[in-house]
Amino acid sequence: MDLGSRRIGVAVTDAGQTLATPALTINRASSREADHRAIVGLVEEYGAVGLVVGLPISLSGDIGPAALAVLQEVEELRSALAVEVETVDERLTTVAAAGSMRDAGLGTRRHRAVIDQAAAAELLQTWVERRKASIT
Repeated sequence: MDLGSRRIGVAVTDAGQTLATPALTINRASSREADHRAIVGLVEEYGAVGLVVGLPISLSGDIGPAALAVLQEVEELRSALAVEVETVDERLTTVAAAGSMRDAGLGTRRHRAVIDQAAAAELLQTWVERRKASIT
């Protein structure tokens, strides 16, 4: 998941954890509790065995205000979910997702509608590849 301030990008991976795919975008509700209920529902709907959340570490590698906010929300999600919640460095995932979408010929209007889920897929794919590398 890409936990943005306005939207939450959601991606899923196959059962073999080889390929991440953009799934949907959740518009943030008026309360974080409502957002978390939606996330709990998605975890149940997809039968997820874990949740990977992008951590917006600054380009210098520092944990800034945005990363601190995500870490706080991750702790709340860990309390709300019965599955493991992990973080992955999401530096440049939105930039990479935007470039991929531009290369695919998606226009700006369509681009805005799916950029968050594409960024979630980029960060989930990063997690998948790192996990594979650590196993082999």
